[in-house]
Amino acid sequence: MRVLMVEDATDLAEGVIARLSQAGIVGDHAVDLEGARDHRAVQTYDAVILDINLPDGSGLALLREMRAGGDRTPVLMLTALGTVDDRVDALDIGADDYLVKPFEQLELEARLRAIVRRETGPKADLIQLANLGFSPSEMTATIGDRRLDLTRREATVLATFLRHPGQVLSKQRLYDSLFGFDDADVGINAIELYVARLRKKLTGSGVSISTQRGVGYRIGTDD
Repeated sequence: MRVLMVEDATDLAEGVIARLSQAGIVGDHAVDLEGARDHRAVQTYDAVILDINLPDGSGLALLREMRAGGDRTPVLMLTALGTVDDRVDALDIGADDYLVKPFEQLELEARLRAIVRRETGPKADLIQLANLGFSPSEMTATIGDRRLDLTRREATVLATFLRHPGQVLSKQRLYDSLFGFDDADVGINAIELYVARLRKKLTGSGVSISTQRGVGYRIGTDD
């Protein structure tokens, strides 16, 4: 999962993004509306964490732009404003959820996962494909009763595949789910390494990752 956090409090944003990284979520940071628009012009996100009070305007303006343009990217509003009217305004414009500062990181992560599941499905915490089970909240996988030993990035790649079952995902799409703009020194061919590792670890699960030559990869059952 890759998210954009639009927040002018840099220390807060950097702390949140660091914790998200530990949970297997890639985060990019914009300090204002202009930066958010620049990020969104070149990158697609699974969700946006959007503060209301920003140096160059209200985050609600960006939310209005997104919804008016048909962009259904899940948005979690994050602000110090906690009145009922503030929450109602954001939700009426099209926010998917609302979190008031100060907040607990674990709650933010849970709300992010929830709004992304609502948009893309599946809704259950356990995704089952053949003998493979995957928990998005814990980022863990099992084959039957055996837990797979996955690195954080392997789990993130697997989660990306399982959110799009049967779809062909390009190397770039998988790369974007793993690496932020600060990881520009990592080459896109690193995806081949993670896919190769996953293929070995999925042996016996009834699930395989096939290569669509010149296009990308697709996850599916063996039958």
